[in-house]
Amino acid sequence: MNRIKYFVENQAFGVCTHIGEKFKISTSSIRLYFIYTSFLTLGSPIIIYLFLAFWMNIRRYLRQRNNPSVWDI
Repeated sequence: MNRIKYFVENQAFGVCTHIGEKFKISTSSIRLYFIYTSFLTLGSPIIIYLFLAFWMNIRRYLRQRNNPSVWDI
């Protein structure tokens, strides 16, 4: 069980962590919210989570592209 927890906390997309830092809410409460609403609504928050993960990766890619490093020139 600890291996699964470690993987989810360190290797997942970081959406819950980003939301928690942005709104100053604990990350564990946001994760519990996603879990509970996923069970209640048959998985629709999972679609929202994946959309947010995709959006965060696109933003990171665009920021890197607009600010190239010395090695990219």
